[in-house]
Amino acid sequence: MSLTTARKPLNLAIFCLMVFLCVIWGAQQVALKYTVPDMPPVTQLAFRFCGAAFVFLVLMLKSEGRHAFADGNVRSGLFVGALFAVEFLLLAESLKYTTAAHSVVFLYTAPVFAALGLHVFPEERLSLVQWLGIAVAVLGIAVAFFDGSEPKTASMLLGDGLALSGGMMWGASTVALRRSKLASVSATKAVFYQVLMGGLVLAAYAWGTSQLHWVLTPRLIVNLVFQTLVIAVLTYLTWFWMIRHYLTSRLMLMALMTPLFGVLFGALLLHESVDARFAIGALFVLGGIAIVNGVEFWRSRR
Repeated sequence: MSLTTARKPLNLAIFCLMVFLCVIWGAQQVALKYTVPDMPPVTQLAFRFCGAAFVFLVLMLKSEGRHAFADGNVRSGLFVGALFAVEFLLLAESLKYTTAAHSVVFLYTAPVFAALGLHVFPEERLSLVQWLGIAVAVLGIAVAFFDGSEPKTASMLLGDGLALSGGMMWGASTVALRRSKLASVSATKAVFYQVLMGGLVLAAYAWGTSQLHWVLTPRLIVNLVFQTLVIAVLTYLTWFWMIRHYLTSRLMLMALMTPLFGVLFGALLLHESVDARFAIGALFVLGGIAIVNGVEFWRSRR
């Protein structure tokens, strides 16, 4: 598939598959939090990415042999992977200074940055109505997670800025992948470079900040297997396959459902409270997604 090959709009099957991915990605937030007493989150992420990189390396060598890295994509892969790693590093740092709710709000501005960067592709361009849909969805995230009564401090502003930068890096890595030669390689290779860099950078960060301690418990083992094989291998492989074939900006917008599922799992499994503000925000998110994809459906019908 060449870089200029047009991506397809989302159909019902892809829509349902994306909802399924958001459900699993929402569950990972609870899994990370549940095993914090056993291993720091940044170390869990480093383990996840390093383990996934090994799995993808084996798959690449099995399918392409010694020529897996002779296609001229190593430099692009490492660059996109570096953006991917910085995104998670900024997110981890933001949690030191601001609340988890603020981090979610600013991290999930990523679809806006991705849509702006993908505007160079005619099939990715959004109409004015679709931009309105993105605005409604992002507003929904803010309503669901942002509490305006919290006092703004210099420390919190720093954390918010780091989370916003993480959202920019997420959007930038998506655009870089779409515009680079990696857009035409297999999903396995595209994911490999990103989890490889993510694992190396986060492992180095965990070592530098003395967060390599852990207590090997049954729940930690189950969680690490879930994060490595289900999150980083199965869902990432599916996600990057979809990016190769379907409109990236629309897929990014649907990812806004992830933190909503995270809160729901937190309420069900960790007995965290959910208020009316969250319900209202969730409706805004779903409404924004419906607007953007509804326009595509209307165009196809016409």
